[in-house]
Amino acid sequence: MASTSTSCLSSLQPPPQKFILPDLVSHCTFDIRISRHRKQITSETKRWLFQGNNLMGQKRESYHGLKAGLLTAMCYPNAGCPQLRVCNDFLSYLFHLDNLSDDMDKRGTTTTADIVLNTLYHPHSYTSPARVSKMTKDYWRRIIQTASPGTQQRFIETFDFFFQSITEQARDRQAGMIPDLESYIALRRDTSGCKTSFVLIEYAYNLDIPDEVMDHPLIRSLGEATNDLVTWSNDIFSYNVEQSKGDTHNMIPVVMKQQGLDLQAAVDFVGELCAQSIDRFHDDRAQLPSWGPEIDRDVAIYVQGLADWIVGSLHWSFESERYFGKTGREVKKSRVVNLLPRRR
Repeated sequence: MASTSTSCLSSLQPPPQKFILPDLVSHCTFDIRISRHRKQITSETKRWLFQGNNLMGQKRESYHGLKAGLLTAMCYPNAGCPQLRVCNDFLSYLFHLDNLSDDMDKRGTTTTADIVLNTLYHPHSYTSPARVSKMTKDYWRRIIQTASPGTQQRFIETFDFFFQSITEQARDRQAGMIPDLESYIALRRDTSGCKTSFVLIEYAYNLDIPDEVMDHPLIRSLGEATNDLVTWSNDIFSYNVEQSKGDTHNMIPVVMKQQGLDLQAAVDFVGELCAQSIDRFHDDRAQLPSWGPEIDRDVAIYVQGLADWIVGSLHWSFESERYFGKTGREVKKSRVVNLLPRRR
């Protein structure tokens, strides 16, 4: 009887007006490093992205507020300028893939995935008039000039997984389905695009790590811990904007539904998982074996690149206007997020 009364009372409680972010910034002790090439690559990528009247009006304003150049400069801080520019082109293109695909999706003749993957798999024989194909061909031409065969293969494979997963995500959204936590975690590791972005660490620093080393359980675990931290923290940071749109492809509503938690308890739950991912990264890094001096050097640079992604993505989330508008720095200090009203 008591439990029925409690549930009745809880259902009468007004919906929350705000929530408190977990203090992941303090939990992450990696040094922040920012490339000195940030301004140059930001202006060059802007010209590249906007050519041919791409991203007009509000979409162009959103690009400026995104501050993709800062994210790139934080996540690949020691890369040479040409390599950093490619990384920034790719991340900017990834953020705007939906917008860049507008011209062909409306015709309904083919999908973004078909065009992008055909361009990557067959760069010399496949042609398409779509702007997304031209942009893909342009950055891929620059990557393959110096990337090792293993790096090239991993880039294409992980990008293929990305497209498969966002197709599945779109089906879930259309059906109004909230997946269980285990299914969501598996899917989110691919929908984030992190795996392909981590392959760019190899490209950015001209690494040539053998496939068997990249497939080592500890290297895989380090990548997974980084992916989980970046994507799960992103779900916390983006929750406010997404709930205002009614978007449920986010770990917060998944946890609320499965665990029966209120909003703050779900945020705390996901925040704890994020903290555990950082701890897991430290533990895995300390246990890395030796593969000989040359490979160890490349592995150390790659793993540091993953650490840069962890700390860079956390701090960038408050500098970008994507999640907290122009109040990011204030939210970073107070950790209080005031909920936006639902859009009609």
